[in-house]
Amino acid sequence: MIESQMRKMYGEHKEGILYVFFGGFTVLISLASYMAFVWLGLDLNVSNILSWCCGVVFAFIANKWFVFSSKSTETTTLVREFGSFVGARIFTGALAAILFPILLSMGLDGDFMGTAGFLARIVTSIIEIILNWIFSKYLIFVKKEKNNADGV
Repeated sequence: MIESQMRKMYGEHKEGILYVFFGGFTVLISLASYMAFVWLGLDLNVSNILSWCCGVVFAFIANKWFVFSSKSTETTTLVREFGSFVGARIFTGALAAILFPILLSMGLDGDFMGTAGFLARIVTSIIEIILNWIFSKYLIFVKKEKNNADGV
């Protein structure tokens, strides 16, 4: 009985569950690649940018193929989707960079486990995740509706 309820819940929320699952892997890839670039002796800022790129490329592949099931391999579709995906991630990243100090100045600068500004970071992350979901689902990996034989 519990198994059937879990299957039903998965079926109803598959995209969201997969989005969170692969999002976790994206974070791990970003952090692991950052560590690798630092260990290779690259500048911290360069390592940060390159690790962000690794995370975005992985997230694009995971979202395209597994989360939103956009299976087209046509060059124009791939270029459009990838360009839109990167553009959306740059936009949400810039928005978070702008929003973070604003939230700090509004008093969301409290410590959590000795980390200053953690609440502001959580709020900006939640906003980023929601916007990235919306952009991916409704603008980037939009499924084209198939017409029936009558052309309707």
